Amino acid sequence: MTQVELFQALKAIGYPVAYSLFVDTPQSPAPAPPFITYRFAYSSDMMADNINYAEISNFQVELYTAEKDPAAETAVQNKLKELGLPYSKTETWIDSEKLFQVIYEIQLIGA
Repeated sequence: MTQVELFQALKAIGYPVAYSLFVDTPQSPAPAPPFITYRFAYSSDMMADNINYAEISNFQVELYTAEKDPAAETAVQNKLKELGLPYSKTETWIDSEKLFQVIYEIQLIGA
């Protein structure tokens, strides 16, 4: 799966999606929650003999909600399962934004 395919799949969930962040301008205000952002976090390439044999890109898919939203979490988790992307999940409250942030860490191999 490529990054473009990941973006399209996340959009299919039905929430606004952006790479890294939504730019809030008068012409294009940031969406109200729930919304999703995703971004490249780091690589875990498989290497040997000074060669990168397999590209392994670690991404974070971040779900933002105004309150705890199990239905939104289930929608994201079901999509990741449908795509065959195992994930680990963490959650935090961002007090300054008054939002819950649920982070799904996934790997795209060969992307």
